[in-house]
Amino acid sequence: MTRMMFVNLPVADVAASRAFWEGLGFTFNDDYSDERAACMVVNDSACAMLLRQDYFHSFHGTTAPPSGDQVLVALTASDAAEVDRTVERALAAGGSPAGAKQEHPGMYGWSFRDLDGHVWELAAMGG
Repeated sequence: MTRMMFVNLPVADVAASRAFWEGLGFTFNDDYSDERAACMVVNDSACAMLLRQDYFHSFHGTTAPPSGDQVLVALTASDAAEVDRTVERALAAGGSPAGAKQEHPGMYGWSFRDLDGHVWELAAMGG
């Protein structure tokens, strides 16, 4: 069995969040999307559920405001150029910087905050 992963993130505006991620080239599964939620496809085994804040809290009965600093979501990229392109598009679409570019042996990465302050890191691994 291939295990799927769904990262659930609270968002202030589902439509704005969906437009932001579509601008970065991501697609959505409309079978799991409505005015309360948008199911962003990362790959065949992973999705990010962008959930309206009240809907997000209904799953676990909390009312605490979300904090993007509590989670850093990391995605791989094919190479450093894809990392740069994606982060630059995120910044142009209304995202904000989340640290400097990172270059280490075998890894190149750069991070941004989405419209709701969640931190996303793009990393090219290898060579």
